Amino acid sequence: MKKGSPYGTHRVISPKGVLPQPADVIDNTMEIYDNEVLIDVQTLNIDSASFTQIEEQANHDVEEIKKIMMGIVEKAGKHKNPVTGSGGMLIGTVKEIGPAYEGDLKVGDKIATLVSLSLTPLKIDEIIEVRPDIDQVDIKGQAILFQSGLYAKLPTDIPEGLALSALDVAGAPAQTAKFVKPGDTVVIVGGGGKSGLLVTYEAKKRAGITGNVICIDGFDKSLDRAKKLGYADHYVLADATDAVGIYDKVMELTDGKLADLVINCVNIENTEMSCILACKDNGLVYFFSMATSFTKAALGAEGVGKDIDMIVGNGYCKGHAEITLQILRESEPIRKMFQELYA
Repeated sequence: MKKGSPYGTHRVISPKGVLPQPADVIDNTMEIYDNEVLIDVQTLNIDSASFTQIEEQANHDVEEIKKIMMGIVEKAGKHKNPVTGSGGMLIGTVKEIGPAYEGDLKVGDKIATLVSLSLTPLKIDEIIEVRPDIDQVDIKGQAILFQSGLYAKLPTDIPEGLALSALDVAGAPAQTAKFVKPGDTVVIVGGGGKSGLLVTYEAKKRAGITGNVICIDGFDKSLDRAKKLGYADHYVLADATDAVGIYDKVMELTDGKLADLVINCVNIENTEMSCILACKDNGLVYFFSMATSFTKAALGAEGVGKDIDMIVGNGYCKGHAEITLQILRESEPIRKMFQELYA
């Protein structure tokens, strides 16, 4: 059996010398190396920015969505959207484990991968069902998990589809738990979406009764969902690309102090400046959105004279799976809503 790099560099076909995520093409042969795990895949959860782009490209035609996804994997050996550069995650069953793999996995374990599909060797034999409302695709196929690849064993007390939907955005509420302090003013842009609902709950939990959590969304339906849960202090209907409009509203709701922390959970472009303007000097903006442009954020903050810290939406932080699943256990309203919407 061939020996593999823990980071999967042995799978890179082009360009040589890069890691699997930035690679254009990787080897998706499903014969494992000595430190890899082979997974029989059940469901792909495509990240929101990627699925939105594919759906628009396909003119909302399900068969065309299937063709685009199959084409991406056939060309790249992985599901890395060539437009957004992002992927998603999967759930499946462990079929084979290399003898040099170090971990607690066993053949037959049901797992959710917590590393992006944009770096995961994937082979799709058939797309069985596309569920556009929840960005999920059931397939017949297989995938490879590298030694460095993160995963979560699916919990027995939470349905699989529900766990997958929540774990897909696990980095957002976990980073929120890390950044929010008691008494903070927190603005969540895109607070009515999947990640936004979890973030709003965690933000209020951490900010406490002295904190001020402002939930902003551009759609009545999404904002109504957030209002129904009731975890924010204020709810604002506003276009995330309208930087000045959001700035004015946050100024009004904070008596001109602006936010200690702004969290961007949207799945569209050109929302960087609304978050930057809503943040106070020496505050923090966390861009969880995969539609974020580093260039627009960096030069935009400079252009308006904002001395703020900006965090790129790293989808991983320690304990992120546990924190996110715990929200589903703690909040019956969120669990029920997620079950209805995403599972």
